[in-house]
Amino acid sequence: MDAAPADNVLSRTGRRLNQRLQVLLDRSSPHITARWSCLVFALLCYIARVWYLRGFYIVSYGLGIYNLNLLLGFITPQFDPELEGPELPTKADAEFRPFVRRLPEFKFWYSSFKSVLIGIAMTFSSVFDVPVFWPILLLYWFVLFFVTMKRQIRHMVKHRYLPFSFGKKRYGKGPAVKDSK
Repeated sequence: MDAAPADNVLSRTGRRLNQRLQVLLDRSSPHITARWSCLVFALLCYIARVWYLRGFYIVSYGLGIYNLNLLLGFITPQFDPELEGPELPTKADAEFRPFVRRLPEFKFWYSSFKSVLIGIAMTFSSVFDVPVFWPILLLYWFVLFFVTMKRQIRHMVKHRYLPFSFGKKRYGKGPAVKDSK
C-alpha cells in the first residue's frame, strides 16, 4: 500500500525545509557576534511590540523565566562537583579538565532565538493578552533572578570555577615592550 501522493509531497517539502534550515544554522555557527546581534535585534523588536501594544505581560514573564532557565543551564557545569567529585585538578600532576557547560553556547542562542520569535508570534493573537498587574510579575522575576544568581555564584565560588572564557591567550601579539636599562 502506497501513501497518498499529497503526503509524499508534504513530507518531501518538510524535509527540504528542514535541510535548508539546518544548512543555515550550520553556516551561522562560527559567526558568534552576528548570531547574538540577531538575537538582541529580535529581542528589541519584541520589547518595542509589547511596549507599543501595552499588553502581553504574561507572555513576557514566561519568556523571561524560560530564558533565565537557559542562562542557568549555560553557566552551570555539566557535571556537578558536589555529586561527582571535583572537576578541577587538586594536585599539580592531576589532569586538567576544562569547564564543560550543561547547555552549549549554540543551543543557548538557538533556544533563546526561537523563544523570542515564538513570543513575537504570540503577540499577534489576543488570546495571549491576559490582563495582569505587571509590576508584580516584574518584581517576582527580579526576585527569582537575584535569588537564583546568588545561589549560582555561591556554587561557583565554592567549587572555584568560572563559566566564561575569553579565548586562548596569545603571546607576542601585543606592542613591543622596551627594556628600561
